[in-house]
Amino acid sequence: MRVFLEVPVTISREEARKAAERELADPVYHQDDPSLVERALTWVFEKISELLSRIGGVGDTKYLGVAALVAVIVITLVALRLRLGPLRAARRVEPLFTGAERTAAEHRAAAERHAAAGEWAEAIRERLRAIVRDLEERALLDPRPGRTADEVAAEAGGVLPGSADALREAARIFDDVWYGGRPATREMAERLRAVDEQVRATRGGVR
Repeated sequence: MRVFLEVPVTISREEARKAAERELADPVYHQDDPSLVERALTWVFEKISELLSRIGGVGDTKYLGVAALVAVIVITLVALRLRLGPLRAARRVEPLFTGAERTAAEHRAAAERHAAAGEWAEAIRERLRAIVRDLEERALLDPRPGRTADEVAAEAGGVLPGSADALREAARIFDDVWYGGRPATREMAERLRAVDEQVRATRGGVR
């Protein structure tokens, strides 16, 4: 703050207000959800106007320059938050199972077909589905369509403690590929296959 106060800024309160209004008019702040953005920015502008009014009574115009700079920073941060929010929401984790219900054997067969075609991401997804369906068919997990991969790892690890680490690894690979943008590989698909075989050979509560 010391550096800012030593700068010889002579901007008036009215000029600072107009500068903030011009900044608010930039289309970049109104691209995603105009009604939401406008409401948020209106609130911010009102708070900034109150700040400028209070500072204006002090008589030192250098503080107005600092306030104007703060206003621009706050507006920019609000705009970025509103723009990035929808992007994060778009990457929310989806349930593992979608579409018609299939058996563990059917999911395994689908995983093998995808692997033979070099479709590693799809092979990973079908293999994890096979693992979960197998646990449900063996009554080690209650059927629940809305589970995510992480929830599967947590719940299944509780009934198969000897395979808990392997299940967490499988869920992490799945999440990295399907939600983290990581390219799927043969090694990943083969690791999921190994986890599937390990889980199938494991009895509940016993390694």
